[in-house]
Amino acid sequence: MCGIVGYIGKRRAYDILIQGLHRLEYRGYDSSGVAMISEDGELNIYKAKGKVEALEHFAASKDLSGTIGIAHTRWATHGEPNDINAHPHFSQSGRLAMVHNGTIENYSVLKDALSSHGYNFISQTDTEVAVHLIEYIMQKNNCSLFDAVREATKRIVGAYAIAIVDKQNPDQIIAARQSSPLVIGVGEGEYFLASDATPIIEYTNKVIYLNDGDIAVINRGQELKVFDSNSTSESEIKITELQMSIEQLEKGGYPHFMLKEIFEQPKTLADCISGRISADGKRVTLSGVIEHKEKFLNTNRIIIVACGTSWHAALIGKHLFEEFCRIPVVVEYASEFRYSNPVVNPGDVLIALSQSGETADTLAALELAKANGAFVFGICNVIGSSIPRATHSGCYIHVGPEIGVASTKAFTGQVTVLAMMSLLIGQMKGTVSDEVVANVASDIRRVPALIKDIFKLNDKIEELAKIFTYAHNFLYLGRGYNYPSALEGALKLKEISYIHAEGYPAAEMKHGTIALIDNDMPSVVIAIKDNVYEKTVNNIQQVKARGGKVVAIVTEGDTIVADMADYVLEVPQIAECLTPLLTAIPLQLLAYYIAVNKGRNVDQPRNLAKSVTVE
Repeated sequence: MCGIVGYIGKRRAYDILIQGLHRLEYRGYDSSGVAMISEDGELNIYKAKGKVEALEHFAASKDLSGTIGIAHTRWATHGEPNDINAHPHFSQSGRLAMVHNGTIENYSVLKDALSSHGYNFISQTDTEVAVHLIEYIMQKNNCSLFDAVREATKRIVGAYAIAIVDKQNPDQIIAARQSSPLVIGVGEGEYFLASDATPIIEYTNKVIYLNDGDIAVINRGQELKVFDSNSTSESEIKITELQMSIEQLEKGGYPHFMLKEIFEQPKTLADCISGRISADGKRVTLSGVIEHKEKFLNTNRIIIVACGTSWHAALIGKHLFEEFCRIPVVVEYASEFRYSNPVVNPGDVLIALSQSGETADTLAALELAKANGAFVFGICNVIGSSIPRATHSGCYIHVGPEIGVASTKAFTGQVTVLAMMSLLIGQMKGTVSDEVVANVASDIRRVPALIKDIFKLNDKIEELAKIFTYAHNFLYLGRGYNYPSALEGALKLKEISYIHAEGYPAAEMKHGTIALIDNDMPSVVIAIKDNVYEKTVNNIQQVKARGGKVVAIVTEGDTIVADMADYVLEVPQIAECLTPLLTAIPLQLLAYYIAVNKGRNVDQPRNLAKSVTVE
């Protein structure tokens, strides 16, 4: 969740650290801080509650000299958001400073042990326990910082990515990771450290992704060394070239990243599709599937694990795989799957779905499946992230960096990949005709242009949002492929406007939820022309009979629903299985404009962070 930045080189560290914190603020914005070893050898820590702007204001009059430093933007896990709990944290002597992303599960046991040795704690964080532990080991064993970190990692239970500096060695940063992301940028005589590549791309496109159990020794002016914490041997270093640009990380004239990312979807989906559907529209090519063809042909079951928006995409994937591949599919919340003693057998295929590729529960779920002999396939967005490196095979969605906390283009990218994947497997199995593959694949290629057409509704949706800005509750209804779309629409509204919203299968509304409907509770109904269209029309009539207001998303040219709904938003005709890619757009825009009207921080909604790397 939290964001880590580090730098060692020839430039003023503070400038790079602050810029990096701004880049990573989507990972957490409860507080932030920097630690730098100044030109005169002082270890200075400056931190402040709130966003990075508050830190900049606080640090403006301070000593900002020095060419080595670490920094942190926090999403609170242990201890409320305040100046004291903000990172970095000092060791008791003031010699060491550390930043940490993750959760140390046995921190209370370690804290009691350290207290018995005279250590005092001023914060409520698990991180302060870790930095004290490292200093304790250094003093007890009279060893180097590297050796102390390696010993400490053997005693720590949980997830962590840490960076630590030593006042007595202003030419070194030690970094380590276990189940939390950490990447090192390699420049000319300088190194950059971050939770993801977004703070690094401005300075270098050469990066090293640390693996679980890695400890990096970063010495000024020397070659980087990486060690396995469980051995004394040096690990092989693989330098990866980043495939992103600074322009992708800027708002580009839009008031919010979320709106920019909504409007990027024609381009990002074109990138997602590029090279994967043949020019004649008759074939789908996904090398990660084709290279493991037998795994998919011989499996009796697919399990999809995901969280949040990715879970909604997974529900659409279930429909796709069962329709085109005739393979039973189970969709599980990753957090529930890992603790439910699941039945996983050799021959099962588990698909791990994640935008960031770092979701802690999803990573744990896929490792559990691997241990039980399943074939694990990853679908995610961030190249080089943990899930692609932990799975047997996979597929990137290629939608570019998603900065807004509320996912938009990643959702449509995931659904697009799942659609292509289901067509390919179905064609290999012979469970779907070449004609159907050609028709659906051709419609997939049309999606970017159709979304551009839907953007013509933008002004209408902006006006519509004004009517419902002060509603206290919303109901979202859909059926079939668009029941998950209703769930996703409700989640978007909750995330960024803080309005209570529920997504429901339209027919299930009668089994309890209809009791809530009145003139003050609007219903957003996805009523496109599909195999249950008439049933959905009946559900709309039931809402109207109770005095409910209806916003309907319909297929272009629909007059039946238009005559009964209070407000109508039309989307183009397309293959039924692809309709979630179109209905998602007005739902995203409606949530966005309602949140803007309420004065919410759309890109950084309260209590949320982009990448959920803790339980």
